[in-house]
Amino acid sequence: MAQTVSVIVGAEDRARLAALLGDRNRPHKHVQRVNIIVLSAERLPVQEVARRAGVSRPAVWRWQVRYAEQGVDALLRDKTRKPGRAPLPTATVAKVLALTCSEPPGAVTHWTGRAVAKAVGISLRAVQRIWEANRLQPHRLRTFKRSNDPAFAAKVEDIVGLYMDPPCHAVVLSIDEKSQIQALDRTQPGLPLKPGKYGTMTHDYKRNGTTTLFAALNTLDGTVV
Repeated sequence: MAQTVSVIVGAEDRARLAALLGDRNRPHKHVQRVNIIVLSAERLPVQEVARRAGVSRPAVWRWQVRYAEQGVDALLRDKTRKPGRAPLPTATVAKVLALTCSEPPGAVTHWTGRAVAKAVGISLRAVQRIWEANRLQPHRLRTFKRSNDPAFAAKVEDIVGLYMDPPCHAVVLSIDEKSQIQALDRTQPGLPLKPGKYGTMTHDYKRNGTTTLFAALNTLDGTVV
């Protein structure tokens, strides 16, 4: 926004502006606005008015226009703003929290923001704000289970050390499994998702008679052994 008005201050307004500048009980923002008009009436460049008043050039232009349209009184009040959106009802927020912490329908593993928004009838962003306020992250899980193997720490150090610092000319194999049937029964029941806490599950599971095929992949030529 550039300067679109020429500030002309009459004798009555000039006396009122001077009184406002000398009033030590006036808020700083009122004095600053009055000072902008007084300096502008002296035909100073906008850059100089902004420097002396300690504001930006857009602020100078804005209060020049406000004074030209509404006079001195406009400098002493803030422009009213449209009211924002009404907050969501407590019942709606509670429904979002209850759905998020419950089992999702179908074969999905957790509620998504879009699914909750569609079920409750609100926007995705509203669901995300509720999750953020209650520290809910349904897409995240923490695994837990402490091994009772007395040599567990030493074994972990050996395995990690092998990857971090393998012996010279050694071949390090990383082995994983691809079960024919997905095993979903964990060895211990997990804890449900709660506001401020992740859902949890054990890192291991019961195999339930699954069949596993083991194969080796040569990363150099892509052949499977």
